[in-house]
Amino acid sequence: MAERYGGRFSPANARHEGPPGPPVSRWDRKRRSRAGGRSNILFFLPFLFLWDAFLGPAQDFVPAFAAFAALFLAAWLTRQGILAEEAYDARPVAKRPAIPRKIFASVLTGAGLLAGGLAGDAGLLVAAAWGGIGGLLHLAAFGPDPLTDKIPDGVDGFQSDRVSRAVAEAESHLTAMREAVARLRDPSLDRRLETFATTARGLFRSVEADPGDLTAARRYLGVYLMGARDATLKFADLYGRERDPQVRADYERLLEDLGTSFADRTRRLLQNDRAGLDLEIEVLRDRLGRET
Repeated sequence: MAERYGGRFSPANARHEGPPGPPVSRWDRKRRSRAGGRSNILFFLPFLFLWDAFLGPAQDFVPAFAAFAALFLAAWLTRQGILAEEAYDARPVAKRPAIPRKIFASVLTGAGLLAGGLAGDAGLLVAAAWGGIGGLLHLAAFGPDPLTDKIPDGVDGFQSDRVSRAVAEAESHLTAMREAVARLRDPSLDRRLETFATTARGLFRSVEADPGDLTAARRYLGVYLMGARDATLKFADLYGRERDPQVRADYERLLEDLGTSFADRTRRLLQNDRAGLDLEIEVLRDRLGRET
């Protein structure tokens, strides 16, 4: 079936026993995200200054519009910073965000309120006070961005970088698969793909927790997911034109085989980790027995 879609992965070579992990839909993840709530309120405040820019005195247009632009950009950066922090917190191994979005958002909030104060003829000192207090309150409400890399004890930076690159590549393959299937506007297929993605991310988290497992899992994170991506792209093109139920059934079987294979690999890695721990415990017991 993989040859039919031009992929590099053959499901016949990856059929193992063991069910995939429990699915978690992307909608559930969105509901649990902290990017809503308080951060959504930030998108309404800039429009108060936009109203003043167009309906207020002409001399207030530039500072009022500057306040709108700064505050709207700050709201967007805040949301993106929260999402980046959640992704950072969810991983045992993670690089710090390349851009401190929430810190930049605090600075922009202060600048936006300063400009808004000038538009309202509050005076420079009062406007500066508004800006300073607003920036500090924003930082206190949302906190700073993670400023250090998250690396487990005993793992060097080189290993961490290798794992981060491998996981980033694997996530890009999942993203391409999701975008291809989303074009079909079929919620059932979306759920099936999300189930597989959840199982695949279980393997990602296992490798991140123990970078020494990367060698054993590299084929899954690279070759197999690349083949799955290629098969998904061709499936989306073919099924989008013909809506052939046999083509859909073949693709769903591929996702099932992939999920089973990834779950089996994750379980084997965990079993190997437990075997290694049991060996270490046994060695320590032998040493203690000889010394007593």
